[in-house]
Amino acid sequence: MPTVLRRLTLWLGAVALAVSTALAGPTAAQAAAPAWPLLSNGSTGPNVTSAQYLLRHRGYSITVDGQYGTGTTSTVKTFQSANGLSADGVIGAQTWGKLVVTLSAGANNDAVRALQTSLNKHGYGLAVDGAWGPATTSAVQSFQSRNGLAVDGIAGPTTWQYLIGGSGSSGGTGNYRLIIGKSVLPRSAYTSRHHDYPAIDLPVVTGTTAYAITSGTIGYAGGSCGLGIGITGDDGAYYLYCHLSSRSVASGSRVGAGQVLGYTGATGNVTGPHLHLEVRVNGANRCPQNMLLALYDGTAVPAPSSLPATGCFY
Repeated sequence: MPTVLRRLTLWLGAVALAVSTALAGPTAAQAAAPAWPLLSNGSTGPNVTSAQYLLRHRGYSITVDGQYGTGTTSTVKTFQSANGLSADGVIGAQTWGKLVVTLSAGANNDAVRALQTSLNKHGYGLAVDGAWGPATTSAVQSFQSRNGLAVDGIAGPTTWQYLIGGSGSSGGTGNYRLIIGKSVLPRSAYTSRHHDYPAIDLPVVTGTTAYAITSGTIGYAGGSCGLGIGITGDDGAYYLYCHLSSRSVASGSRVGAGQVLGYTGATGNVTGPHLHLEVRVNGANRCPQNMLLALYDGTAVPAPSSLPATGCFY
């Protein structure tokens, strides 16, 4: 074959390959990249918590409570102005791009807390301590592998986008979420009977993140069962968490399903660390097991009023 003809053939092949690639569009991982979420005054949940930790890492004095109120709005406007962005107080794609920080093993700061909070949204059950150790490395690599990303163990902009923009896999459906990360305990743990009345005790190590089972108002943050938190749910039920080592919310504050409430411990009258949950309807205790199993399985959550009052204790 003459040289000119050979070159023409090779050129036509390259053109055909380029056209087919363009028509095929981006790779599966790129096509699946979630959009950065919009956060504004009134937003709640783990994405807000992560944004607040990132703002603290950037040097701003801000309360980390998972609630996007006037204080967070004001801080975001200041951050946006300082970074040449439109100071509208809304965290969108451009603001996220300026907020996130590339992180790797060994880092110890509030940005790592933001990362750990975001990983926990996806069910990893990490202690939010700001220290990037082996558990955080393992979680990042696992998350990257699950989402078709390069498994480099580094939290760069793309990994952040999947973490923040993804809906999470911590176990949940509708306006309900599991009270700890789905990967923390096996399904069988949610069938356990309580020792003397309708409730459940989940055996977890101190420092496990505890999440709001549904949206509502913190009606109690006291000490009658160790460090406790009570949520008056928007569904009309009351949810009591006990024996925490620390709390992240205050009495009277609003929470969303999946928002961080605090961290498990062994405070109060206990024989070891665990998370105690009660579900009360009109003041009477109901068995939480069926609700938690539905959340674990991702099936329809039974109404609190339909939960049994017997059969879940001995």
